[in-house]
Amino acid sequence: MKKYYITTAIDYVNDTIHIGHAFQKIAADILARYYRVKIGKENVFFLTGTDEYGQKAEKAAKESGQGTREYVRAISNTDKQQQDSLNISYDRFIETTDDDHTKVAQEIWKRVEQNGDIYLGEFNGLYCTGCEAYYAESDLTDGKCQFHPHLEIKKITEKNFFFKWSQYQNFLINHIKNNPNFVVPESGRNEMVKFLERGLKDIPISRTSFSWGVPVPGQPDHVMYVWFDALTNYLTGIGFLDNPKQFKKFWPADVHILGVDNLRWHALLWSAMLKSAELELPKTILVNGFLGINGQKISKSLGNVIRPTDWVEKFGADAVRYYLMRYNVLTEEGDISEEKLRVAYNADLANGLGNLVSRVAKLCETHSVIASETKQSLDPKMTVHLENYKFNEALSHIWGEITDADKKVNKEKPWELTGEKLNQVLLDLVARIQHIAFNLQPFLPETSEKILKQFSGKIKSGSPLFPRI
Repeated sequence: MKKYYITTAIDYVNDTIHIGHAFQKIAADILARYYRVKIGKENVFFLTGTDEYGQKAEKAAKESGQGTREYVRAISNTDKQQQDSLNISYDRFIETTDDDHTKVAQEIWKRVEQNGDIYLGEFNGLYCTGCEAYYAESDLTDGKCQFHPHLEIKKITEKNFFFKWSQYQNFLINHIKNNPNFVVPESGRNEMVKFLERGLKDIPISRTSFSWGVPVPGQPDHVMYVWFDALTNYLTGIGFLDNPKQFKKFWPADVHILGVDNLRWHALLWSAMLKSAELELPKTILVNGFLGINGQKISKSLGNVIRPTDWVEKFGADAVRYYLMRYNVLTEEGDISEEKLRVAYNADLANGLGNLVSRVAKLCETHSVIASETKQSLDPKMTVHLENYKFNEALSHIWGEITDADKKVNKEKPWELTGEKLNQVLLDLVARIQHIAFNLQPFLPETSEKILKQFSGKIKSGSPLFPRI
């Protein structure tokens, strides 16, 4: 592998992201950090950002009493702050109101239009304002959107430009079936094939009932359907028009990571758009499960929304990253709570990793041990889990190494040893800790850096990595 391009979904700006969104961002960050170690920083690009156009954003701005642009940028800034609190190491934080993005969205429109895949028509059907998506009756559950059951489905009639989505039905079925890693996990892949086999209909890709959107080229009364504009951010982010050399290096995306509610648009609409525009499709669309809190869906109406900063301020960024990725399976639904985080913090971080580092550092300081400058390598048992998106199993393996090192301390009892035997035991423990810290870099970046620094040269004891809470 010579390059790695990973993206997250870009978040709507109707509200600031919460801890459920953070689950996805952390996963993407872990992969980006891992591949930077494996293939070099200059060969990895990590994109995230905000989706700032559409009716939902316009409505939220009106409700706040602010101008739309002022409102969306304010939310975008708070999203960025939330990601920064978790040390998300994005290479670009894209905002779809960026000038270069407007140019790219319009260029893709023109390419699709030139290919004969856009026509003017009239839409009569169902629309979910929460998803900003068009649905058929068969897509609904008891007449409601499965992702926004609290919202009324709207029946709308509007003159729109349509994308000939139906024309790509067979192409999409064959592509998904012939490329088993295109949609991960398998349940998502099967769902997409079933949806396609029911029949794909052309989709409206412009709106005239509101004005907050990317203007359709040559059609002043139309703005782009938010999904048509938003999906092209993955091209904008790596310089589709402004930096062709960089674009050529990184496209196609290696992984688009996104929530299950976004799968259809990425696997089916985005892929058809790219095919029409004569661009390569992404290699993998990785679907993360939703997180609930104490058995409930995360919802503003339930009053259980937790921002990443709420937990980071109490436990630190690395503890939050660790808990979310160790005790949840990325591709499945999970349930989290502050109490579970507290238990994991004290048991695994304070009493586990932190205690091991503290014990060994103190022994090394007492006996003036100097750590050797050995070249570290990625643990193949950890990487095989990570490259299969099994973050919890990768961390379980590393914590197995921590347990083994603890057993070594208790078995060898270095405080009872002297001379060469003592030196051998301590140097072995130092090597183990260096190996653990090196492989923790993608997961716990702050902590791994502290440990590697502490166990370099003359080792000294320091303040606890994770004071008990």
